[in-house]
Amino acid sequence: MKTDRRKQLQEEYKNRKPDMGVIAFECRATGDSYLMASEDIKASFNRARLQLNIGRHPMAKLQSQWNQYGEEGFDLIVHEQLPYEQLDEVKKEDLEALLQLCLEKVAQSSRM
Repeated sequence: MKTDRRKQLQEEYKNRKPDMGVIAFECRATGDSYLMASEDIKASFNRARLQLNIGRHPMAKLQSQWNQYGEEGFDLIVHEQLPYEQLDEVKKEDLEALLQLCLEKVAQSSRM
């Protein structure tokens, strides 16, 4: 690959704005929902699916259900996505706060 093209691709990668927000793996059989804050939604789904498929996901209950029901037993959902205008200002604490809000919403809806 030519040096100019490589530099161009590296610059594009540095300047990209990945989708950020809160994602969830929802088990169809049990109704359990596993939420995660994500700085890059697509990459987070891919990483989590890889960890689950090789049996190394840090959420033991999610891993157990994945082993039992398989990937087809889950819905992958984006609960909240931050608008692009805000992405330059987003900090990890903001994503964690958004995650807490989503967790509260899910807990309230499961009590109804």
